[in-house]
Amino acid sequence: MATYLAFHEVDDVDHWQSSPKREEVFGPLGVTTRTFRDPEGSNRVGLIVEIPDFDAFQEFMQTEEAADAMKHDGVRPETLLVLKEA
Repeated sequence: MATYLAFHEVDDVDHWQSSPKREEVFGPLGVTTRTFRDPEGSNRVGLIVEIPDFDAFQEFMQTEEAADAMKHDGVRPETLLVLKEA
């Protein structure tokens, strides 16, 4: 299992943080997340993501289901940055 940090902006932080969509789409992949929000109140959010199979995760992220989930949660895909634990 590898650990990643992911950062991106969202349209509505409260909606994104309370959304069940992450668990719905990542759960079947065995991916777990911990969510974070900017204490200064910006629309920037972050996650600690545990990913058992990064290739499967990357493949999933290219699907229409992933795009729909991001749209549902108000994720701004162009702001996504993923860092792997060194």
